[in-house]
Formats: sequence, structure tokens, C-alpha cells
Amino acid sequence: MEFSIKNTNPEKLAADCIIVGVFEGSKLTDAAKMLDAASNKAIVNVLKSGDMEGKLGASLVLHGLAGIAAARVMLIGLGKQAEFSEKNYRQAVRAAVKALPKGVTTAGFLINEITIEQSDTQSKVAQLAEVVLDTTYQINAIKQKKAQPTSLVKITIVADKTEHAAAEAGLKHGLAIGAGVNLAKDLGNLPPNICTPTYLGKQAKELAKTYDFKVEVLDRKEIEKLGMGSFLGVAQGSVEPPRFIVLQHLKGKKGEKPIVLVGKGITFDTGGISLKPGGDMDEMKYDMCGAASVLGTFKAIGELDLAINVVGLIATCENMPDAGAIKPGDILTSMSGLTIEVLNTDAEGRLILCDALTYAERFEPSAVVDIATLTGACVIALGHHPSGLFSNKDALAHELLAAGEAAHDRAWHLPLWEEFQTQLDSNFADMANIGGRAGGSITAACFLSRFAKKYDWAHLDIAGTAWKSGKEKGGTGRPVPLLTTFLVNRAAKAK
Repeated sequence: MEFSIKNTNPEKLAADCIIVGVFEGSKLTDAAKMLDAASNKAIVNVLKSGDMEGKLGASLVLHGLAGIAAARVMLIGLGKQAEFSEKNYRQAVRAAVKALPKGVTTAGFLINEITIEQSDTQSKVAQLAEVVLDTTYQINAIKQKKAQPTSLVKITIVADKTEHAAAEAGLKHGLAIGAGVNLAKDLGNLPPNICTPTYLGKQAKELAKTYDFKVEVLDRKEIEKLGMGSFLGVAQGSVEPPRFIVLQHLKGKKGEKPIVLVGKGITFDTGGISLKPGGDMDEMKYDMCGAASVLGTFKAIGELDLAINVVGLIATCENMPDAGAIKPGDILTSMSGLTIEVLNTDAEGRLILCDALTYAERFEPSAVVDIATLTGACVIALGHHPSGLFSNKDALAHELLAAGEAAHDRAWHLPLWEEFQTQLDSNFADMANIGGRAGGSITAACFLSRFAKKYDWAHLDIAGTAWKSGKEKGGTGRPVPLLTTFLVNRAAKAK
């Protein structure tokens, strides 16, 4: 899909359909007023008939208006003007895209002109592009007949001449995040017999080739040499070989300490010997969405050519109940040397992440953020709207929370108190891999914190936000928007 910014009067924009907003009470936006004047009050006359009241997300398509170059004019409801927010704006854009008539190949948006408190042209254009890409995304994983959700091939966004540069910057930002989100969705939606650890390694190499990243994809022997006994313990139950992926985007100042992103890449999770219930087990292909979000974020910062140093680490394998699989009661020795009593083999994500967190020390990072579909307990605690956020540094947590708010990809800060650590006590090893039912997402984060003491660290539990179930089953691409915005903000500070 092609996007462009134009400076033109609304009535002169040639397109199959142009989109303008109407607030409740039939209040026209400035662009709608201009179209109404050019069409001899055609819009006002239609609104007087009661066909549309301006409720948020409602739409009405008008055809062949005199004095208007576009073949159609879509009126999109914006809700109450006093309550109009970024959330409502994004909802209106999404509704407009879904309501476009079949056969529309070119569309023009004229709603980014609307004033939104604490938002500017760059932000509004970025959000528009991101929402359009998200709305038109289609799951075509392994379909012989590819579905076409829209006939759209060209989107024009109208902006004032004085704001053209800001609009272009916003468009670049929105398209980059949209591309990263779509990659993360694609990877998550692939079946686990295709999206294996080896496949993720190949995808990392493709990204490196496209964006000039440094890349290493380590195999089992190389992982063994590193002493990643905890990671390999999870991998030993599968015939699929594990991979440890290291991506580096080094566009910051020389000597600048990197930010490290660590992704959980369990490409299928049966639970191992502690087998999961059979219902909905197919969704365990999404247990690699932390890894997918790291690759998606790298695509976004590659598109932006962001002036920052970022390292991506992905530990990826399957968790299977083979005869060689780890058992409850086994003790693993992690890369750090700390020993772990495995009380539940379905608490495997932390077992692969802990070795990746130890590996991160060699980069002397300014911050480390791990991303993982880690605990069902987080879904119970927070539902499917925010990701869970834990950190050993409040300043880093606040940065990530602010990035999530700005990106409409929110997280919620949960405690990481010392009182929870005792739940991981073991009579036989340095720690157990679970701490019981109480505070399950917190004790999982406490486990990880023991391997992240040498740097500022945060953990994002995305078990409730990485994918949707039911009729809309599919990956969401989260938290690529949050992570990309966090990195953009860090790059701006460094500059």
C-alpha cells in the first residue's frame, strides 16, 4: 500500500473516496465545512435528513457530489467534540477503513486536521498510518487462496503546507511501526511446524541483510560452549534444534552502551512432562511472541534508521514431552552457575530467559528489557488490555510506561518486592523455577530478577496481549509499538 502527504484543498483531492469527520450534533470539521461549501450545502442537507448523527464510528458514504473531485465522500462519526481524544481518533480511522466500499482503490483522509489535546500533526499522522496498516492486515499464513481484506492501494493524507515536514515525519514513524507489528503478527500466526527455531534464525538473517544489522545464530554446540544449561534443559525434549540469536543495530555513537531486548522464543509449548490441557493448545504456537516482538522492533528501527545502539537476544526452542525431556525434580545449572530445581516443566520460559539475561551482561548495557508470554497468572491479574511490567529500576519502568501510553500499547507496573523471593526457595538447589499459585506472575519476575542484578532491567509479561482468541484469533504484534517508541525516545535523548 502506498501512502503520501498532500497539500491541497479538500474539494480538489481526486480519489475514489475521501474521508471527513462529523461530531455528534451534526457538527462539521473544518475540512467537512469546506466540502459542504463546495457542494452547495450537500453535506448539511444530508445531515438534516437524520441519516447520520455523528456517533463515534458511524459512517455514511455520499456519491457524486457536485463541486467535489472525489467520486465519494465518507462522513465518519467522531462522537462528542468535547470528549474527542487520541483513542477516539484511532477508533474513527479504523471504522472508516472498515466501511470503505468494495472497489475503492484510492482514499484520502482529511481528519488528521482535528485538534486533539496533547497531540500534534506528527503524532496524528503516525497513528493514522499505523491504524490503517493494522486494520487492513490479513492472516494468509498458509492459504492457497489469499484473502483480500481491501482493494486499497493508495492512501493520501491531507496536511497544511506549514505542517508538511511534521506530517512526513509522522508518516515515516507510523509506517515503520506498522511494518514491525505486521512482521510480529506474521511470525506468530505461522504454524509451529513452519515457524521453528531454525526458521526464526533465518528471519533474523534476512532482517540483518535488509537493514545491515550484525547477526549471529548459534546452534546447539555453540550454546553448550556458553554453558547455557538451563536453556538446553528445555530444548532437550524436542527433535527441533535450539537456536540462540544475536542481532545488533549499531547506529548510535561509538562507545554508547546499548539497550538489549531479550525475547522468549518457545515456538511451541506443550508444557513438557507437566503437560498442558488439550483445549486451546494450538494457541501455544504464540509462545514465541516475545521473540517475534524483538524481530518486529528491529524491523521498525531498521526502517527508521534509528541513531541508537540496540542488541536483540532470542533464545528459541520447543518445549516437548519427549523421553529425553526434563522432569519435575530435575536440577539444571544455568549459565550464571546458579542451580534451578525444576518443579514444573511448564514454567520453561524463565528457564531459557535466565541464560539470555546472563549473556546480556557482556554488552555492558544501559538497560535490558525482556519480553515474554510468561504467565497465565498475568492474564488473570490484568486481563488482555495491558502488558505486565516489572523492573529493578523505577526510572526505567516509568520510561516504558510513558512509551506505552504514547504508543497506545499500555503496560501496568506490578511490584517486585523482596517478600515474594522466598517463594522460590528450594531444599535442593539455589532456587526453584516456580513459587506456587499465589502471585504467579510476580514470582516469575522475581526468578528473572536474580539473573539481572548487574544492569537496569525490566520484564514485560505479554501473555494477555500478544494474541487474541476466538473469532478474531491472531497475533496482535504487541508490544512492538511500545518498544519502538521507547527506543525512539532514548535516541532523541542521546541526540
